[in-house]
Amino acid sequence: MRILRHLLAGLCLAVASTAALAADPVNVNAADAEALQTLNGVGPATAEAIIEEREANGPFASVEELVRVNGIGETTMERLRDAVTVE
Repeated sequence: MRILRHLLAGLCLAVASTAALAADPVNVNAADAEALQTLNGVGPATAEAIIEEREANGPFASVEELVRVNGIGETTMERLRDAVTVE
């Protein structure tokens, strides 16, 4: 029973550590395609579209400007809002 408690405590600690790492917002002005694809709902095509948009038109001044990327609408923007940053 004691070993099981220690294993469970270790598992909880590992999950908490992973969640803390995942909580760091992704900087859409600096992230590569791989980092962008860690975002919920962003696959390879959208990641490339984000990169192409910022290269063609400059960095995003605000998170809300992600809607200028083809494939990111208001619904996707709401899902991404807390997971991304422009700084």
